[in-house]
Amino acid sequence: MSLPSHSPAQTSSPPASMESGALQQRVRRHLVTVIHEHREAAGEYSTATQTLWSRIELALEGGKLTRPRLVLLGHEAFAARTEQATDSEDGLERVIQMGCAFELLHGSLLMHDDVIDRDFTRRGRPTLSALYRDDALARGKSAQDAEHAGHSAAIIAGDLLLAAAIKLARRAADSLPAADAIEDSFHQGIHHAGAGELEDLLFSLDPVPAQVHEVLRMEKLKTAAYSFQVPLHTGALLAGADAAEAAALANIGSQLGVAYQLIDDILGTFGDPEQTGKSIESDLREGKSTILTAMAAATPGFAAHLQLFRDPDANVPAMRSALEATGAERFARQLAQDLCSGATSASRTLNLPDRVSSELEGFADLILNRGA
Repeated sequence: MSLPSHSPAQTSSPPASMESGALQQRVRRHLVTVIHEHREAAGEYSTATQTLWSRIELALEGGKLTRPRLVLLGHEAFAARTEQATDSEDGLERVIQMGCAFELLHGSLLMHDDVIDRDFTRRGRPTLSALYRDDALARGKSAQDAEHAGHSAAIIAGDLLLAAAIKLARRAADSLPAADAIEDSFHQGIHHAGAGELEDLLFSLDPVPAQVHEVLRMEKLKTAAYSFQVPLHTGALLAGADAAEAAALANIGSQLGVAYQLIDDILGTFGDPEQTGKSIESDLREGKSTILTAMAAATPGFAAHLQLFRDPDANVPAMRSALEATGAERFARQLAQDLCSGATSASRTLNLPDRVSSELEGFADLILNRGA
């Protein structure tokens, strides 16, 4: 679920603006501070948990920090015309905290996702679960017991990160008139991500792929909500936007987020692993319902290929050829294009600052051109 980085357009900035590089530096510093605080606190009661936090820090290194950037965009969209613009440093500090909260949440979901997918590598690096698996192997445990130990540690790490994320999000909203709405929005992102993950799992157990509308709903819940929609929504609320304005901006994020996941599905089957860092076999081998399988399943004659997609030993190139023959990739790309066009059109109706509109359009371009 990693997202594209983006350099802001060179336009005039509102008083509370921050360049992308400066934002990343402050978010990274704050993340390190938060993790170190938890690690030091753990040292008072559990050296094992202290070590776990050290490994969490390693696991969270890097990343494009797109979610914090979207929080800032949401804030910049309305800060110039609300009371929050009168104290830019306080506003930016809240943005940093909220951005860090989303990064901690993202880390939590990735930890749990590795368990769900039974993965021990992510973008060519060992996961936290792999480190604990290897520890168990070094102690003479069987491969099965070692993998269980690794996944168990990842679940615990994800839980700790989730608790830390919620605490930081509450701190970011503390004492603001919209504090309750901000907290509710953050919690909604968590609940939607969980719902989407569950639907993704259950779809993989069905004998036939999910339908298009089901996949779109699942991807809106699983990815778009916490990665695009809620960061923009909470950023707008932090700036003092009213409920309707914040919701309108959040809807733009939802459209971009679904488009992002549609392209992710395409790259997961037809992309270049050297460019994307994504396997082009795992989705097919695991029987995942993606926009490609959903669109293909709706075409005449594809029913003959369904058994192929539920056979764990199936020939992956044959599966890919079957999808390609239906035109599913072309249809999926067009749908992603339509969603991005709808998002950018909607952004122009909100009378947003030029900088914000430009960046939202930049996100849309990057989404559509990933892997190109």
